[in-house]
Amino acid sequence: MGALEASGAFDWVRAAYPGAAIFGCTTAGEIHGRTVRDDTVSVTAVHFEHTRLAISYAGIPSSESSFETGQELARGIDADGLTHVLVLAEGVQVIGSDLLDGVNSILPAHVTVSGGFAGDGGHLSETFVWSDGAPQAHTAQALAFYGNRLQIEVATSGEWTPFGPERLVTKSKKNVVYELDGRSALALYKQYLGEHAAGLPGARMLYPLGFRAADGERRVMRSLIAVDEEEQSLTFGGNIPEQSLARLFNGNIEQMIEGAETAAEAIRETIPASSSQLAIMVSCYGRRLILRQMIEEEVDAVAEILGDGTALTGFYSYGEVAPASQGGQAQLHNQTVTITCFREV
Repeated sequence: MGALEASGAFDWVRAAYPGAAIFGCTTAGEIHGRTVRDDTVSVTAVHFEHTRLAISYAGIPSSESSFETGQELARGIDADGLTHVLVLAEGVQVIGSDLLDGVNSILPAHVTVSGGFAGDGGHLSETFVWSDGAPQAHTAQALAFYGNRLQIEVATSGEWTPFGPERLVTKSKKNVVYELDGRSALALYKQYLGEHAAGLPGARMLYPLGFRAADGERRVMRSLIAVDEEEQSLTFGGNIPEQSLARLFNGNIEQMIEGAETAAEAIRETIPASSSQLAIMVSCYGRRLILRQMIEEEVDAVAEILGDGTALTGFYSYGEVAPASQGGQAQLHNQTVTITCFREV
């Protein structure tokens, strides 16, 4: 927020583009072309010839109201001619999976949804989003796209290595897991981390939990955000339902970069390279902790595949929004890279 206020960016963007919809958020790192920066203001100007835009927003009074906030956000969007919705929401207080469940309960099934949850440079204190007005905390906002000339593809990839056996989630409440296979979730987590458990809670982003439905193969990643020694519980960045199957994961630099390439290649399979495209890349802050000084390798891998005709922008987030599978509804992802590509035809 400090860089945004000091720069006077809102004033000069409004002066340069008086009729534009201004839409953005605070981040855990700004993606601008092939570079990643911190404590800067990154602006991407986009012009559509045949696509109409509209904005909706809703307050998030508490984490428990996240589902209702998602519904309110979606009700503020006219569904007639709607093609895509880009969601940005604060990233600390909200339960992202509940918010997206609320959005999905209102929007037509054919409408794709992508986006991300705002960051604050890794402080996990307070994040902000904005659309045309001043930055707001405890808010979710949506940019709606209308028209049949807009081609959109959303791809996601989270490449991590599993370790330890799969465990049944036997007791959980929303994003808090109490028991795995009937045993203390925190005790099991520490058991598998071994000597690395001494780094908790600081090392929590490096060892996410992946879960899947008992009858499904598609896995969704969740970042650990807090541990409770008294309750012996684990709190994650999104809901983990009881009776799902969960497993610990860790990752390395090569996997992170390969995952980014996989997402970019999926985009190219549907949208061929052309002279005028926009790609919004949202990657998890937890991935950044692993990549460290190699951070721009991930972005460069995406830019190389998408080509010079694609304007690449985005940010490192506290949660990524994308369908878990082709044609599916949007879900909250952690420890994942997502790419949304836009092209008018």
